[in-house]
Amino acid sequence: MLSVREQLHTTVFSQCYSPGGRHLAVCTNFGHIAIFSVSAALLSDTTESQHRPLFMFKAHDGPVYTLASTDKLLISAGTGEIHAWNWADILSKTPKVIWTVSIPDSYKLYSPEINSLVLDSKGTDYKLYAGCGDNNIYIWDVEAGVLQTTLKGHTDYIHDIALRAASHECVTASEDGTVRIWDTRTPQHAVHALEPYKIESCNRPERGKWIGCVAVDAGDDWMVCGGGPRLSLWYLRSLTSTTTFDTPKACQQCAMFYEDTIISAGSEAYVNHWYVNGDLKGRVPCKPTSVFNVSINTESDNNKVLTVAGSSSMIDVCTNFGYRAFSLTVC
Repeated sequence: MLSVREQLHTTVFSQCYSPGGRHLAVCTNFGHIAIFSVSAALLSDTTESQHRPLFMFKAHDGPVYTLASTDKLLISAGTGEIHAWNWADILSKTPKVIWTVSIPDSYKLYSPEINSLVLDSKGTDYKLYAGCGDNNIYIWDVEAGVLQTTLKGHTDYIHDIALRAASHECVTASEDGTVRIWDTRTPQHAVHALEPYKIESCNRPERGKWIGCVAVDAGDDWMVCGGGPRLSLWYLRSLTSTTTFDTPKACQQCAMFYEDTIISAGSEAYVNHWYVNGDLKGRVPCKPTSVFNVSINTESDNNKVLTVAGSSSMIDVCTNFGYRAFSLTVC
């Protein structure tokens, strides 16, 4: 249980659905992971208690910044270390660390935060990508626990990672203002480096050049990115920006493709739904005043919801994506 003071100052950085989609895991700035029953919260006769965690446990000594999931493991990352937990242990309320990997100590002075985890399940083995505060992206073989590759080239810390589904490429977004495209078969340097802040339609000098989010569509042809510069859509075959999405009062900190739309959110209490031509389809008010993560439960058709997390102890749940139905509370 969190104290009243902790609850008032809780930030939820990331969220992740369980295999089968019946449960939602969220992680906080106090190092906790909280588990909610999505299926129970969606019942017609649900009670307030079903909007609270089934279970919460201390996962890291400091903040937990990001989560990822395999069909068996929940993977969490904070400062310097990545832990793996067995979903079966978590749901039986007996979590224990299955394995831990540490970020190489590049500077010998501090352990960098891990801002983004992405799993690649192509082929026979899972690969885990970690974007870190030491400007690097590390790639591990999950089964063997072996560091396979380090991608170096960014000059400031990594905010986000996206994978291209049909290739060996990954796309990274950094505080240095670049989006870099890497071929992991030739990891010595990035294949391309895009600089949205140098594009007149994207540039917002008053907001800075940092790129906080990046996503690639299922067809691998389109990318969306944003941060200090305006959120923008890029055609990857020509590496050109085709559309911008204007949020004058906010920097976008998360973005995703969903069906024929783009969903984004950031430093204001709204989730934006965009048509790909740049027109705004809708803006949904939310409880967090700054949004760090928007997630859709694609693991279960019966429990398909959109959840919104950020600078609040409350996680908004949107059942038809167009409005907030109710909120879960980390407490």
